Amino acid sequence: MGASDEQSGTAPEGSTRLRRRLGLTDAVVIGLGAMIGAGIFTALAPAAQAAGSGLLIALGVAAVVAYCNATSSARLAALYPTSGGTYVYGRERLGVFWGYLAGWAFVVGKTASCAAMALTVGTYAWPEHAHAVAVAAVVAVAAVDYAGVQKSAWVTRAIVVITLAVLAAVVVAAYFSGTAQIARLESGPEITTRGVLQAAGFLFFAFAGYARIATLGEEVRDPARTIPRAVPLALGITLIVYTVVALAALLVLGPQRLAESAAPLSEAVAVAGADFLEPVVRIGACVAAVGSLLALVLGVSRTTLAMARDRHLPSALAAVHPRFGVPHRAEIAVAVVVAAVAATADIRAAIGFSSLGVLVYYAIANVAASTLAASEGRPIRAIPILGVIGCGTLAFTLPATSVAAGAAVLAAGAIGYGVRRLLAVSRPTRSPET
Repeated sequence: MGASDEQSGTAPEGSTRLRRRLGLTDAVVIGLGAMIGAGIFTALAPAAQAAGSGLLIALGVAAVVAYCNATSSARLAALYPTSGGTYVYGRERLGVFWGYLAGWAFVVGKTASCAAMALTVGTYAWPEHAHAVAVAAVVAVAAVDYAGVQKSAWVTRAIVVITLAVLAAVVVAAYFSGTAQIARLESGPEITTRGVLQAAGFLFFAFAGYARIATLGEEVRDPARTIPRAVPLALGITLIVYTVVALAALLVLGPQRLAESAAPLSEAVAVAGADFLEPVVRIGACVAAVGSLLALVLGVSRTTLAMARDRHLPSALAAVHPRFGVPHRAEIAVAVVVAAVAATADIRAAIGFSSLGVLVYYAIANVAASTLAASEGRPIRAIPILGVIGCGTLAFTLPATSVAAGAAVLAAGAIGYGVRRLLAVSRPTRSPET
């Protein structure tokens, strides 16, 4: 790419490379947009059902696993600042198959996440026609992403501000109401180790957005410095927000009522005597879900681009738009698949399926990080080890149906990879004369 291309903001025709447009603030905002999204509006209830009054313990467990994953991902992203995330890290550090498996797990898992976020929009905005609204949300988000990553970053920035404002209103209403009681935080006999771990798995779904920063590595300026700063910063802000909000919900509703609530934050403001905030919270949930969907489509399309470059997916998906500088064919393909899933799937099934794929993805990232040398920015050895153990433990606490479905899809991808390798080896090499 010449200097004129950089200055004009256009990519040469036929290019498959992306331009570095994002700074530290943009990278942090994209991570926040992926994490502080619909998860906080939807994950608290099932987490409370699993952990009871151990909800805050589960939040801590999820945060520890997320921190290990984030640290490993950030160190790898600084060393390999190209689109694809753990698909690239696994390939470079562990071998082609492990990179492929990570990419496959990410694409299928996060496609399910996209559908879950779209269905959240539909459920909150128009429950009677949730699937139709979900499809419309996918189309709208795909249009924004198609216009370019900088425009997406600005939209995400606005969404994060709105979401934080809504959550702040919930917290203020809860903490300053006469219904908040410290006694509701007391540990009860319903707390079990498995329940806490299962709740951590649900809450991990709400955290799993920091990888968006790593998958956008090819579009971040000075990635060796920016990414290691942006990932823990975004994760730390998210943990603070989640802890404050979860504490507020527990103080007002208590673990049992929180577990039984379909819309826990809406119910929390109603119980706190701030009924006028209920529609605001509902709107905030829709906005947050759109923010997560926006960041998710960005991440999935970039990993699709990287896999298409290596011909693990159709090479036509590796094209970058000459004007907008985005992987437009990959974005369209992802949007079509997500829209189809959102039109037919159940939101809980989508979340469970997604969680398994994401945990496999991060397990491979941690293994890859453990191979780094000290000169390559290797994290403390305990971090990737704890990350692998945490990912495996949380994966096996998921519902059996989610584990079975996810394992079947991952196995199908591995088999497909093996078949392609066998065909490539058995294909006769043509001589120059023929």
